[in-house]
Parts: sequence; structure tokens; C-alpha cells
Amino acid sequence: MNLNLKNKTVFITGSTSGIGYATAKLFLKEGASVILNGRSQQSVDNSLDLLITEFPNANISGIPTDFSKKEEITRLLKYLPPIDILVNNVGIYKGTSFFEMPDEEWTEQFEVNVMSGVRLSRQLLPKMIAKNWGRIIFISSECATLVPEDLIAYSTTKTAMLAVSRGLAQLTKGTAVTVNTIIPGSTLSEGAESFLADVAEKEGKTVEQVEKEFFVNVRTSSLLQRFASVEEVANTIVYLSSPLAAATNGAAIKVDGGSMGGII
Repeated sequence: MNLNLKNKTVFITGSTSGIGYATAKLFLKEGASVILNGRSQQSVDNSLDLLITEFPNANISGIPTDFSKKEEITRLLKYLPPIDILVNNVGIYKGTSFFEMPDEEWTEQFEVNVMSGVRLSRQLLPKMIAKNWGRIIFISSECATLVPEDLIAYSTTKTAMLAVSRGLAQLTKGTAVTVNTIIPGSTLSEGAESFLADVAEKEGKTVEQVEKEFFVNVRTSSLLQRFASVEEVANTIVYLSSPLAAATNGAAIKVDGGSMGGII
């Protein structure tokens, strides 16, 4: 399917691995120009090398930014070119007991996960409205409602993203700009692969056994009963970024394998 994304300029935060990287690849396949982002210059360069090899004629670049450092965010906002599509994907988490996590770790997760999208949207949304076209996508998580007990801070940031996204969508009324949230479920990112491999080694099991037991014992609400691939999540992100999705605005779209339940 032609998603009419040729020559659109896309900026994806946290796109040197996982869902962000898979999304960058799919945008490139659709003919878009992509600006990668990672925490370090090395991570950006490594991903650029891989993508340039696969897409030698594509327009690909990268800007390193650590969203926990305000001076780096200021630099990014100063040098970021005009953007048609913003994907707020960057996120950090720490699995820690609620009673042991200090304020500083709460603040860091909120700064990176929520304020990164707030600051970028504050700069880019007015420009999108002025030219009467644009897309902003926030990447939340099933943890926004499932709230694992060791991920309360992370889950709080993912819930906050839903409110920010819906509020920004209301500012686009009567325009061809949309703001939506994607809510992935358990996804087989590099982090998830490492987690499964570590548990398998410790418990003397296969990775396949550990994955099956995760859905039997932990993510029992999942209807998919497996990890989604990063490509499956990226498919939805890229479609909602396209002109074909013009009628979807202010929405929270689940790609959760049914884990969150409910009829909406």
C-alpha cells in the first residue's frame, strides 16, 4: 500500500533500536526522509550505517540527544529542521520497589518520557498548524493501565502521555494536523530479548519456554499470548502518520494483543 509519505520529513526520538528503529525503517521504505535520534553520537552513527547500507538512496540523518539533559534539548530544538511527522518514542524505565525509588528517579523518568514530547510538540505543533498538515504520535504502553507494581513511576509517565496527546489534539480542531497515541503491549524489543535470554539461562529453560510462562503467569490478560514484533507496532505508527489516517485524531490506539481489556 502506498501511504503517501514520500518526501515527508520524520523525526523519531529513541530510534536507534527497538520500536523506534523499526519505525524508521518502515518510513524509509515508504519514501520518507528520516531523522534518527539516540542518546549518544555512537548509537546514532551505528544505526545510520546500517540504514544507509539498506537504503543507499534514502535521505537519512541523525541527531544525538540525551533528553535528561536540558542543554542537549535546547541544542536539539535550535537545530531541528522543519518536521512533518514527530514520533515521541523515547522512554526509560527502572524496575524498582515503590518504597525504594527516590524522587530523582521519578523526575528523570518524567523528564525523558513525558517532557521530551511536551517540549518538541510545543515547538513543532504551531508550525504544523500554520502549514495545515502534520502528525504527532506519542508511544505509550500497556503499563499505562496495567501498572506493574515495580513500574509505578514508568506507568505514571505512560498514563500522562495519554492526557498530553489528547489535549494537543484538541488544539488542532479544523486543521489537517492530528495527534494520536499508540499503546503497545509486550513487544519483542532488544530489551525483551535480553530479559528472556537471561531468565532462560538462570532457570535452565529455553527462551520459548520462558516466553510461554510469561504469558501464563504474568501477562495473563493477553489474548495474543506472545510478544508482538517491533515491526507489528511500527506498522500502526506509520499508518497513523500517513495522510490516509486523516480521520483519526485524539485517539489512543491499542497494539497490545488484547492485554488491556475493555471494548474501547
